[in-house]
Amino acid sequence: MKVYDAEDKVLGRLASQVAEEVLEGEHVKVTNAEKIFIVGNKKNILEDYKQKKARGKQMNGPNFPRRPERIFKRTVRGMLPYQEPRGRKAFKRLRAYIGTPSELESEDIVEPEVKGSEGKLGVTLEDVSEHLGAKF
Repeated sequence: MKVYDAEDKVLGRLASQVAEEVLEGEHVKVTNAEKIFIVGNKKNILEDYKQKKARGKQMNGPNFPRRPERIFKRTVRGMLPYQEPRGRKAFKRLRAYIGTPSELESEDIVEPEVKGSEGKLGVTLEDVSEHLGAKF
């Protein structure tokens, strides 16, 4: 089992690494999901996620999450063959948390091998969640 601290990591890069590992059979837990960074223009990012949420309000539309750990899990799910049994089993091996839960404080937390967001413009998943109306 691997425990990753996702603070100041880029969403897509972290999600692709996690998706590869859960497909290989590794159990992965990600802490500090609210501090994951999305690189780009803040206004465009918030507008894009608002549109994704609005699509879910349509009749029979896809349900899009508002909470940061669920947004991260949804991103990873998009990188897995979720319609196949191996993709569903892989997705069950992923856990994401807001902050660091007390049961994981004693675990050995590993820094993921992805680049951070130093000096780049963007927004955190916490800001996106607040914009979508999440209460956490």
